Amino acid sequence: MTHLLQNLVEMTGHRDHLRLEASVMATLHKLTSVVEVRALEVFQREGETCLRPRSWMENGQWVSTEAEAQADARRQPLTHFPALQACFEARTEHARSAPQKGRYVVWLPVWVHDQVTSCLEVSQSRPISAHRLDVLMGIFNVYKNYQSLLDYSERDALTGLFNRKTFDEQFARHASCGDERARAPQSAPGAPAALPEGGGNREPLRQWLAVIDIDHFKQVNDRFGHLYGDEVLILMANLLRSSFRSHDRIFRFGGEEFVVLLRATTLETAHKVFNRFRQTVQDHHFPQVGQVTVSVGFTASASGSPVEILGQADQALYFAKENGRNQVRFYDDLVASGHLQSRISHEDMELF
Repeated sequence: MTHLLQNLVEMTGHRDHLRLEASVMATLHKLTSVVEVRALEVFQREGETCLRPRSWMENGQWVSTEAEAQADARRQPLTHFPALQACFEARTEHARSAPQKGRYVVWLPVWVHDQVTSCLEVSQSRPISAHRLDVLMGIFNVYKNYQSLLDYSERDALTGLFNRKTFDEQFARHASCGDERARAPQSAPGAPAALPEGGGNREPLRQWLAVIDIDHFKQVNDRFGHLYGDEVLILMANLLRSSFRSHDRIFRFGGEEFVVLLRATTLETAHKVFNRFRQTVQDHHFPQVGQVTVSVGFTASASGSPVEILGQADQALYFAKENGRNQVRFYDDLVASGHLQSRISHEDMELF
């Protein structure tokens, strides 16, 4: 019991979600007869609910797919887990699978805004007793409560996306993946990075940052009122979540501006992904408001400070807005064509 309490104290001492997740998994993994603990991310892909392992305990070490370019290749549809699917539908607090190969599995889903965002999967070598389930649920509830406190400070209250406050840390983690000079591998069907590349040579995988702005959003608020404006923002956040991969990162910077960190893909694919999102928004019917469009400016994010990278994407965004809106512009193309200067003045440029 003392050992368990020490682990709980350590768990609640962390100040970001990844370290908190690693800590709760380590706590669960130290329980007797537990052989594996995984954190499964729950997301939508082409209208289907899917799961993929986000991290797991392996030989006592925490392993994360955070930096994996092909993390989505691990995904499986929820229908492959009938007990867990029934749990989601009934909104129960846990699910158990039938024993397989001497393993007994319990899933503990995390609900946010009436949706399951992730769940912990605990496998052990012996049947899960009522007492063991109580212990698992107790640890899990402490984790959920503390996670909610972190969400309150890290996420935008309206959309549930990451807020501006968390951007710098996420940007540093995103940029640390670096440029991958190897040829681009083929990703899982349906993932944005799986779009076909032309020619025999493959472009290097890189990291990208896009600034997205809703066109004429002030007119939406003025004409329909702020309640409908808020609904547009919520629906836009949902479209963003469904348009990008589970290991990309999406932020609301305030007002009608969003930022996307697109991980490990080629320039050609980045163009396609951002244009596909732009088209998705254009084709979506927003209740009462009707059609809404977005402008997008993006740039490579592997080198430079957050202010410099944001400044480049912001310049590309404003070029798009000043030249017709409802389009995607790449910073390097605009510099190469002479439409923008590559020098950034921190004193003269207004960033958000």
